[in-house]
Amino acid sequence: MEPGIGASIRRLRTARGVSLRALAAGLGVSPATLSAVENGHTGVSAVRVAAIADLLGVPVGRVFDPDGRSGPGPGVLVGPPVVPPGEEDGDWRHYGPLRLDPALTAALATFVEVGYHGSTIRTIAAHAGLSVSGLYHYYESKYDMLVALLDRTMVDLDARMRAARAEGDGPLGRVAVLVECLALFHGHRRGPAFLGASEMRSLRPEDYLRVAAVRRAQQRAVDEEVAAAVTAGELRAADPGTAARAVVTLCTAIPQWYRPGGPLLPEELAGQYVGFALALLGAAPLQRP
Repeated sequence: MEPGIGASIRRLRTARGVSLRALAAGLGVSPATLSAVENGHTGVSAVRVAAIADLLGVPVGRVFDPDGRSGPGPGVLVGPPVVPPGEEDGDWRHYGPLRLDPALTAALATFVEVGYHGSTIRTIAAHAGLSVSGLYHYYESKYDMLVALLDRTMVDLDARMRAARAEGDGPLGRVAVLVECLALFHGHRRGPAFLGASEMRSLRPEDYLRVAAVRRAQQRAVDEEVAAAVTAGELRAADPGTAARAVVTLCTAIPQWYRPGGPLLPEELAGQYVGFALALLGAAPLQRP
């Protein structure tokens, strides 16, 4: 482990005003585990260092140099850090404004509009109202912006999925809240979710493997709860694995057609999708008196 990395993480976290509990929730670890890292009792992988940097809204280099003594340099973010869902109001269903720095806000809009390969640094800078050199103050390349957007999207969805699963009552209840969570996310966060579905192919192998691992973990959570509900007799899917994948695909396709301002709010849409999913999975019809 890099000497002093735990103390560096603690100094940077404190300077950014993020609580130990909030950062631990975003990483998907217990506060005790993160405390052990910060106190030098537990090692930390390169992947987790990257996740810490993303959650705190800083380049990876700042995790090793929290006081910025080497100077800001390219890639310094000036926007607010990402706050894991539930830290502000305790509700994974709540969606506030998407908080991104000006460069990422412009990159997201441009990537969604014309695609990653159709975008240039100049078009992104123009969208942000920045000069090209001003954009480089934030990120060194449009690829860095794509990676930052996809990493943030996966961290956000992963934290919400974990919170939803923890709230579910029994296997069937957990299936329902996981589907609700997926549908809500893909409705409220249509732009980032669309990017995640359409531009993973543009990632380099090492970044693709990292992002894909998070997506597989989310699918696995649904797979496990569907299988448990079938075993408990709450669902009757003949092929639970295939059915679970069909349900997740149903939710991840929402950004392809859903538009804010239409006849359905994301919450109404999510309620419908829970019903669709349970019917597809073979849930027993409600017994009425």
